[in-house]
Amino acid sequence: MPQPVPTHHKFLDPRVLAKISGLELRARLAVEGFRVGGHASPYQGVSVEFADHRSYVQGDDIRHVDWKLYARTDKYYIKQYEEETNLSCVLVVDCSASMGYQSPAAPMSKHDFAASVAASLAYLALQQGDAVGMALFDQAITHFIKPSSHPGHWKTLTGALARGPGPGKTGVRAVLDDLAERMGRRTLVIVISDLFDDPDETILGLKHLRYLKNDVIMCNVWDPAELTLPFDGPTLFDGLEGSGRLMVEPQAFRQRYTREVESFIASLRGQCRKMHVDFVPFDTSHGLDVAISAYLATRAARIRSRSSRVLGGG
Repeated sequence: MPQPVPTHHKFLDPRVLAKISGLELRARLAVEGFRVGGHASPYQGVSVEFADHRSYVQGDDIRHVDWKLYARTDKYYIKQYEEETNLSCVLVVDCSASMGYQSPAAPMSKHDFAASVAASLAYLALQQGDAVGMALFDQAITHFIKPSSHPGHWKTLTGALARGPGPGKTGVRAVLDDLAERMGRRTLVIVISDLFDDPDETILGLKHLRYLKNDVIMCNVWDPAELTLPFDGPTLFDGLEGSGRLMVEPQAFRQRYTREVESFIASLRGQCRKMHVDFVPFDTSHGLDVAISAYLATRAARIRSRSSRVLGGG
């Protein structure tokens, strides 16, 4: 009896297929483990972020006045429903050369960690019926997938993520400017990157997105070795994005290096706070459930803060 001939997809490397399977497994385990831990429907709060109030103006339909809010504040507010039903989210994942770094103590590379976080958040959003898109980038957007809420869309997203980082440099501002022009309505933009670019340029790109009323989350990914410089003895550092090689004695400038890293993170965090952009640093040595928890806790705190400002009449 003849044996069936397996389907052969020439365009997809078998190693990519294996990586997709591993990525999907990590994402499912992280999400389901987080839910089992007592956080039912953890993504719900993000959709609520897009249900908002505005001040009443003459001519508004009084059926949309929030009378409960009026009773608390003695001010008229109109409920806005434009973005209330489904969230549109775009995951922006850094695939530049520096994202391929993995120190001996890290369980995965920065790109694998970023891809796993992106796959987990996409899985959560699609489970709720939200539309999820994706942009992969280095100096520019190299691959763009339009948002969709179809359950099978997750396979498309994970397939793109599994291809790994390329040889390009990081160019955050150009990517954010491009995204700002592509998106026609207010969108939740989640950037997952090491942000190894000029911080001032990155902030200008963020301002462009925020000016167009997009909600933004910056997930700053670090390998643990990049945070602490744990190396001993003369060490040859090889710049992954074309900055050359440098032989140094790490112990001689470890303290100065860590201060610079802390200053870099603090500066980005402060600038993001001014624009009401969530800034969440990630360490690849931490579990994915920790990363998801940190992200969701940040979002929930901001939603509570925003609600209290409205209820307080601010």
